[in-house]
Amino acid sequence: MRFVIQRVKKASVSVGEETVGEIKKGYLVLIGVSEEDTETAADKMIRKMIGLRLFEDEAGKTNLSLADVGGSLLLVSQFTLYANCRKGNRPSFIEAGKPEKANALYEYIIRECRKSVPEVQTGRFGAEMEVSLVNDGPFTILLDSEKL
Repeated sequence: MRFVIQRVKKASVSVGEETVGEIKKGYLVLIGVSEEDTETAADKMIRKMIGLRLFEDEAGKTNLSLADVGGSLLLVSQFTLYANCRKGNRPSFIEAGKPEKANALYEYIIRECRKSVPEVQTGRFGAEMEVSLVNDGPFTILLDSEKL
């Protein structure tokens, strides 16, 4: 499982002309699921993401967590995080989880995040989405369940 976490001042996701998710200060999280991923891996990733201290305190040090700043989450499924570019110039996505499994884990992650974060917004699984953000920093972290 892979999370690309971007600290944002604001972010939104649209499907067609409809805005389906929008936050102010918080994390935009792009979520990639592989066929081997489990709810146990998701729990580990969620705990790490929620606990990260990526926001600056009064001294300018990154000491504050999402909860400390009252931040929100915008969770967007993105199977392309499992692109394999080793051969040729056209990416292969065979390492990405099949849609049924990936959607089930994505929905699980949303439910679990809502237990500890007051505002959780989402994209729409499987849809063509437009994601807009103002990256704060910029500050971007990659979490990979195989490396935690």
